[in-house]
Amino acid sequence: MASSLEGCVSSLRTSMQLLDSSLNILDSGVNDFPRLAKVLQTTRHFELISEPDLQSAQSALLSEIRPEVDSLLLRVSNYLDKLERREQSLIAKCDLNEGRLSRDSTGGSVFRSNSRGSQRRVGGDDGGKAMTALQEMKYKQLRAKKQRLSYAVETLELQAKQRERQLRMSMAAPQQFQDE
Repeated sequence: MASSLEGCVSSLRTSMQLLDSSLNILDSGVNDFPRLAKVLQTTRHFELISEPDLQSAQSALLSEIRPEVDSLLLRVSNYLDKLERREQSLIAKCDLNEGRLSRDSTGGSVFRSNSRGSQRRVGGDDGGKAMTALQEMKYKQLRAKKQRLSYAVETLELQAKQRERQLRMSMAAPQQFQDE
């Protein structure tokens, strides 16, 4: 009986060695399984949607954005008109000031101080009449008054033109909305 028991024990040992080597082979084969699972996992980068869903999303987005874009375009247009009017106003003001400066530098006083004092006249062929100091002072006062009045007239003309432009712009704005 001892010999039959020894045969069983040796058969059991051989089975255990075979089982141990099988476990080692399985362990080495399954050891890399978590990494393989991650590598083989599929990741969807793009979602596929149907064309009607895409068109409805686009139209919803368009209906949401269009009023804002139109509003911004209107604001930009109004601001550009305002800048254009300001530019025209500044150009007119510059022209007015250039005209005044050129008039003052070229068309200055015909009468200048003389070293003698009482009577003065420069150039001109008006029969050689000399002006007294009182007449010269009155002439300077009248000339200054004329310049003040011409400045006031030019200022009023500029204001009238600017108001006319503003009126035209305010009349054009409602028509612009009706055209759209």
